[in-house]
Amino acid sequence: MKEISEKELLLNPMDKIAHAWMLITAGNMDSFNTMTASWGHLGSVWGHGGGMPTSVIFVRPQRYTKEFVDREDYYTLSFFAPEHKQALGYLGSHSGRDEDKVSHVGFHPVQVEHGVTFEEAELTLVCRKVYRAPIVEEGFIDRSVLEDCYPRRDFHDMYVGEIVHVYTK
Repeated sequence: MKEISEKELLLNPMDKIAHAWMLITAGNMDSFNTMTASWGHLGSVWGHGGGMPTSVIFVRPQRYTKEFVDREDYYTLSFFAPEHKQALGYLGSHSGRDEDKVSHVGFHPVQVEHGVTFEEAELTLVCRKVYRAPIVEEGFIDRSVLEDCYPRRDFHDMYVGEIVHVYTK
């Protein structure tokens, strides 16, 4: 993997996140977990002189990965070529509490500074957590989103992470 500046990053986040999906991973090579996500944001917020490069991820309380994201100071976002979408589907529908789902799909974990990614990833963002807040019912102006996405009221926690490393294949 080659490290590049976040300023060199060229991607369509709507395509990469919503349609191609990504893996959110936290932990280290001795103990990590990963989950598939199709919700998130990439951009800039806070900071001075142009804003801090950031990611925003959303993790439900019942997800095993949340324990790792809460425990660690960093998380990674890994993006893959289309041929890995079936594997991402499996990783998003099975729990690391119950099985070694990463081995099941044939992915190979790789240590990067402050986190874990996968040999198969085309792009990895390493993010330092800077903010966490729960999504709350009172915040929904458009109540149809609330009913569509949270009928059981199992709200996500939102995490903002500063993008500190960008790795490409």
